[in-house]
Amino acid sequence: MQKEKYIAYVGTYTYGSSKGIHIFDLDVVNGSMEERKVVPVKNPSHLTKSTDGKHLYSIADEGVEVFEIQDDGDLSPINKVGIDGMRGNYLSIDATGNYLYVAGYHDGKVTVLGIEADGSLGSIKDGIFHKGLGRVVKRNFRPHVTCVVPTPDNKYICAVDNGIDQIKIYQMNREIGKLKLVDILRCELESAPRLIRFSKNGKFAYVSFELNNEIDVYSYDGTGQVPIFELIQSVGTSLPSNENGGSAAAGLKFTSDGAYLLCSSAGDNSVSIFKMDASSGLLEKLCILPISGVYPKDIDVFPDNKHLIVLNHDSNEIRTFAIDYEKKIFTMKGKPISIETPNCILVTKI
Repeated sequence: MQKEKYIAYVGTYTYGSSKGIHIFDLDVVNGSMEERKVVPVKNPSHLTKSTDGKHLYSIADEGVEVFEIQDDGDLSPINKVGIDGMRGNYLSIDATGNYLYVAGYHDGKVTVLGIEADGSLGSIKDGIFHKGLGRVVKRNFRPHVTCVVPTPDNKYICAVDNGIDQIKIYQMNREIGKLKLVDILRCELESAPRLIRFSKNGKFAYVSFELNNEIDVYSYDGTGQVPIFELIQSVGTSLPSNENGGSAAAGLKFTSDGAYLLCSSAGDNSVSIFKMDASSGLLEKLCILPISGVYPKDIDVFPDNKHLIVLNHDSNEIRTFAIDYEKKIFTMKGKPISIETPNCILVTKI
């Protein structure tokens, strides 16, 4: 593990003094990270890599910005394109590597962009605005797309809508880049689904809910004419002291081996760790512990799966923790790293 080199890209809001994407070198053995440089991007709120690992795509005020990843992990800008709408908040890439999907929280839009052979972004292929009304008038009164993710078999696109408590499921015509709605997974009213993740074997889906402070586990079957999602479990994600509200699920990540699922929660400022049974898909709660910061907006795990990285957005810091799965606990490692308004992280090998 030590012979391989890993880095972390951390996106920050740039309304204040922060400049964009911070590049950190990771010491996997010691579970530490050291900042190397900052690449200017306007408000990079989500990041993803190309299927071949050669390019990084970032949300930006202008739409989406593309970078070539150098041998040392540094970033060289290639191009940026608009998305014909308000600023996006989530990115994912089709398994073919030919399309980029953009989720729009502010305007409730799903955008499809074409990816050129050199990794640059081309034209908009499709754009769909969600319609409908939620029941929480003060917040979830209209569509807010928080996540767009292809299913593991790449047959469908799942668009999580935080505002209308739905996951819209699209089929992709890859010849022309157009989406077609084929099903809707209706979640509990006023639950506010935020993110969806799939198990490594592709048989199970995990959806986090901001207002419910839960993770719902679904079995997934894409072999038929329409996708089948069957709810098999719901688990809580917040500390017992916040059972009556005041918390909101935020980041959601699997360890790289797919054995554990981690969820951060704002409000109670905690991280929960669950062990996943590969055969049944069910989650076993190991722990829910505070992270000594404010608003853990995103999380990631070191490649050894033994260290946790937490981005504390409101307390302007990154904290790292050592995870002991046997003892069902994680403990802080070293001092926090000061960084203004961190909001997203991507750990990767170079």
